[in-house]
Amino acid sequence: MVTMARQTTTLNGTGTSKGSRTTGFHNGAPLLIPRPLASALLQLYDVPDPRKPERLIRGYDRPHAFRTARMCAAVALRLGHPLSRVMSYQMACLLHDLGRAGLDRRRFGAVWSWARRHGIPTRPREWRVAHPGTPYGRETEAFLFRYSRDLENAGIPIDSWTREQVEMRLGYAGRLARRLRAVKPRLTKLGVRWSSWMTRVMLYYYYPEKLEGAPAWVRQLAEVLVACEQFEAYCNRRRGRDYYTRTGESVADASAYLEKLRVEGILGDRVVTALRELAAEGAFDRILAEAQGAPLPRREIQALRTLASGAAPCR
Repeated sequence: MVTMARQTTTLNGTGTSKGSRTTGFHNGAPLLIPRPLASALLQLYDVPDPRKPERLIRGYDRPHAFRTARMCAAVALRLGHPLSRVMSYQMACLLHDLGRAGLDRRRFGAVWSWARRHGIPTRPREWRVAHPGTPYGRETEAFLFRYSRDLENAGIPIDSWTREQVEMRLGYAGRLARRLRAVKPRLTKLGVRWSSWMTRVMLYYYYPEKLEGAPAWVRQLAEVLVACEQFEAYCNRRRGRDYYTRTGESVADASAYLEKLRVEGILGDRVVTALRELAAEGAFDRILAEAQGAPLPRREIQALRTLASGAAPCR
């Protein structure tokens, strides 16, 4: 719920704006909440550096979160969710990476690029499959116990700062909970009424079990966040370079990962179809160009246009 400013947006059946003084629409991907509120929420990613308190660590994930939140609103509206719900949902999407506030792109990238190269699980649900004996919620400790020596041999110091970077993935639920508690007074001051379903939606990608027993609409919005967040991330050049030493992004890779999540039961058919339809209609062209940091090449535009048909984009 937003109480900061009066919402004046009107929508037609396709989710495009008929005009608003408080809401900006970006080529089919709407910002439904007032822009000053969105900016204030994104500032919650900025935290003092615990090693140098006079230095502010600006939230690395802010642009990604902003793009994801706009995509999520478009897909949620396409699926028929009411505008008032989608406004609250968009705030959760803006903050979905809040548990990574304080991320050090060099240290974080070094740890998780190393883990990927060695086939080591990087998400809690995957870790628990590979290591079922790990006590629930102790994935960070188990990772460091197993791999500290290897990380040190790879030139990554094992200290409290590295532990924080590990926790940003394998201990994400606890880290997000702490950060939400820390910013709750600021949310209240902004007129944001936080609901428990918003937190559950934010945790779904890493902790799908936390949605057991949730209403179907909560589960669907959680799926939308995962689909949009991953689609943007697979097209995000800066994140690919900094996190995973990736050398290129493509719509084909993004679409293939969504299909993998659909087969695994993380995403439902309706969510994947809605995202593909919107992408094929051009709703996300500008957002994906922002993510890649350059105009989309013709082959990427063509790949987007094929998505609604279900055909696999050419690599």
